[in-house]
Amino acid sequence: MSDAPTAANAGLSSCHICLKLADADLHHCPRCGSALHKRKTESLQRTLALLVTATILYIPANILPIMYTDQLASTSGNTIMGGVVLLINLGSVPIAAIIFIASVMVPSGKLLMMYYLCWTVARGQLGSERQRTVAYRITEFIGKWSMIDVFVVAILVALIHLSGILVFRPGIAALAFAGVVIVTMIAAESFDPRLMWDNLEDKDE
Repeated sequence: MSDAPTAANAGLSSCHICLKLADADLHHCPRCGSALHKRKTESLQRTLALLVTATILYIPANILPIMYTDQLASTSGNTIMGGVVLLINLGSVPIAAIIFIASVMVPSGKLLMMYYLCWTVARGQLGSERQRTVAYRITEFIGKWSMIDVFVVAILVALIHLSGILVFRPGIAALAFAGVVIVTMIAAESFDPRLMWDNLEDKDE
């Protein structure tokens, strides 16, 4: 537990645009003119709203086909897990593992971690602020890599189009999955990790 004073306790606010420290009584940053706030406004509420939205989108992203294959007048659709199973059956286990990790484990893990962080802040839970801050940074960093499944579909649709023989078409799940990734990235940006340290200071007072 650190006894070092924080900028908020010193009456300072950090500009979210240019990161300049300025007097908290000022309403606008003296450097870039952006609005000044000690903490992101209604961070917890906005983050939870975005997480619920991402959770709702995650359902059709997994149960609906992410890609359709038109081959010799027959059409078949594959979900994310269906594609993973297909790759395993074809012997492409490393590629199947990458898609499973990036498209299933990373998004679900990020959602669970963000829910956990919001829950601990709301309850004022103490004792692991540094570890939770590290977990938040990792979650924020890896979120963008879960788009790999959407990239694979986009590449196949763009490169393989043999009319009447083999055609790849994106399914509605690709749009839902892209929405999950984008919304969770925005949720991570909306969450203010300094709220965890505010809980620690409130306990010390």
